[in-house]
Parts: sequence; C-alpha cells; structure tokens
Amino acid sequence: MMSPSVTAVIVGQGYVGLPLAQAAVDAGLSVIGLDMNEEIVRRLNAGDSHIDDIAAEDVATMIAGGYRASSDPAVIAEADVVIICVPTPLGESGEPDLRAVRGASEAIGEHMRAGTLVVLESTTYPGTTDDVVLPILESRGMVASADFHLAFSPERIDPGNTVYGIRNTPKVVGGIDAASTEAARAFYSRFVDTVVTAKGTREAETAKLLENTYRHINIALVNEMARFCHELDIDIWDVIRAASTKPFGFQAFYPGPGVGGHCIPIDPNYLSYEVQRKLGHPFRFVELAEEINNSMPAYVVTRVQDALNDNERALRGSQVLLLGVTYKANISDQRESPATRIAALLRAKGAIVTYHDPYVRVWNHTMGEPLESAPEAISAAREADICVLLQAHDEYDIAALTEASTLFFDTRGVTRDDAALRL
Repeated sequence: MMSPSVTAVIVGQGYVGLPLAQAAVDAGLSVIGLDMNEEIVRRLNAGDSHIDDIAAEDVATMIAGGYRASSDPAVIAEADVVIICVPTPLGESGEPDLRAVRGASEAIGEHMRAGTLVVLESTTYPGTTDDVVLPILESRGMVASADFHLAFSPERIDPGNTVYGIRNTPKVVGGIDAASTEAARAFYSRFVDTVVTAKGTREAETAKLLENTYRHINIALVNEMARFCHELDIDIWDVIRAASTKPFGFQAFYPGPGVGGHCIPIDPNYLSYEVQRKLGHPFRFVELAEEINNSMPAYVVTRVQDALNDNERALRGSQVLLLGVTYKANISDQRESPATRIAALLRAKGAIVTYHDPYVRVWNHTMGEPLESAPEAISAAREADICVLLQAHDEYDIAALTEASTLFFDTRGVTRDDAALRL
C-alpha cells in the first residue's frame, strides 16, 4: 500500500509532464519536475510557464504547494514514483526515436531506490516498457517485482481542451505484473477519477495507438471525401452535418489542411513500425491514411492556385495570407502543423507568403527567415490576394475577414455564405 505522503519525480516538463505535475500537486503530492532543458527549469522555478494549458499563476500555485523543477537526475533518489513523459519523435527513416526514453530509464536505474514505482507515459510501440525500459532499469542490479514496480500508462493530454483534463479523463494502466498494475492504479487514483486497468503493458501501449490510429484513419476518410465532393459539387460540410444527426453508428470527423500535433501524425506509425518489424507485413490502413493526410497541404496549395487562376491571377507573385499556423485552434502549439508545409509549397511556387496568428508572434517553421505575424488580421486580409484560413481561432471574426478579403479560402468549414471558397 502506497504511503499517504508521496514524492513523485516527473521526467519531462512539457505538454504532458507539466499538466501531470499540476494535477499531482493539487492532490497533495510532493512533485519534482525533472527536465534537461535548463531554460525550462529556470522559468518554472521563477513561476513562469512555457505551455498553453498552464498559466504563470498556475506554476506559482504549484510552487506554493511544494513543486520544484530540477535538471539534476539525482532527485530521482527522493522519489516514491517516477513517471517518464519525454518526447518520442520519429527518426529520419520513420522509426521511433527512443533516445529520450532510454536516457530517462538510465537515469532512473542509476538513482532510484528500492520500492520505487516507475511509469512510462511516453507514446511508443508495443513492447517498449518490457523490452527497452525494463532491462535498463535492471542493469544496475535491482530486480523488477522484487525491488521496484514498472507500468505503462498512456498520456491522454488534449491541449486546449477546456472540458476534459487529467482528472476527468479515464487513465489506462498496465503493469509488468499484477502488483505493478495495482501500484500504478493506486497512484493515479489519487488525482484521476477513473483508472482503467489493462491486462499488461503491451495492451496499455496498444490502446493508446488504437485511439490515435482510429482518429488518423477517419480523418483520412473525410479528407478524401472532401476532395471527391469538391469535384462532384457537393458540400462536404453539409454532408457531415446531415450524417451527424444519426444518433447511433456515426461519429463526425472533419476534413482540414492536414493533421498536426504530436499524436495523430506520429503515433500510428509506431504501430505500423512494430507490425512491419515483428510480422513482416505492412499495416495498410495506417499507410493509406498517412498518404491521404500527408497529401492535404499540397491539395490546399492546388486549390489556392486554382482560385487565383479563376480570378485571372497567377500564384507566382501573389500575396497569400495564412490565417492560423498552429496545429489546433486556440493554442500556440505548432508541432507538426500542416501550415509549415503549405507555406513551403506556396513559396516554392513563387507566392509571397504572410501570416497572422494571435498565438504566434514569430513563426520559425517556414523556409528561410522567420516570419513575424501581421499586426492585425482584417487589414492584412485587405492587402492579400487570397486569404487561407488554416486554423479557426476564436479571436477571428470570420464574417469580417471574408468581407475584407479579395478571395477567402476556408479549410475548416466555418464560413456560412457563398462569398468564401471552402475545402
């Protein structure tokens, strides 16, 4: 049974680790946020935040509740629980990059004390907990089950979601044995309303991949339908609205200029990688969804070029204003945003690309020099040859932007009149 007083070290203080730290502090736990980025550590200890969902005031409250950040792995020796929340990007050839997971595991193995619960939250392929993390932890002489517990619990953070957070989003846990599963369940139950136990680590790992593969494939479906519907002169947005009235058997997904964030463009590839590696054949649904979703930025550029041609203008030399360059509305997170590729493709065709985003003052993810956001959206729209709405932030007055624009291309289906072109 875990003692009433618990110290947790959360490795990685980004979009997953910092909200987790906040929830744990709110539940009365003593939390140390371990991060190798000295600037992040400095900012956190100064009461400043570097992510959307945690305000500076929240960090100050956390510090008052006993939170501190550190870049010294030796703090792991103070922990009853160590949670790994480090990035797991894809490598250049599409394979999972587990260097951060391995590095965190090595630090934990070196410093953890007997009785520690270790939980991996970083998304990865099935078998990582047992085949990668476990051997590293045991390499220093401790034995799993006898000396420490080990489990996997997939993160379910949805940046910008004001309805579902850590407490009211069910938490899946799966341990290397029944005792590890129970230890993880008991820990997360301190600040999560519902904890769901999986059969083991591989089931918990795969559950996360199934969730995001499901979304990836269904987004690809509506993206392909959007393209067909445009050619057939059918309003895809009205089609989805009508289909959504069915009270069973249908869940609405919406087309867009591409997929972004860390989860949807990345996570299904972990599963595809492991299927190919272990079984020797492709995961065809994932590969097809990847092909379709990755083609959407180029499709958007083609539609922009067609719209300009229809108005007797060439794309080369035209000023294209991109509205919203984050991967999701109402946040500043630009990870894997399709806006980056759209901008690069437009520039390659000779367009003059400008942008406006209330959440991104300087955009560093385009070809060439960083761009500064236009100071005001309406005036920027008046100056552009075409405006492309990539992200429908709440701050945008869509009707006013449409009226101010010479051409307005809506990739999010939020316009309500024929003055705009829609995906």
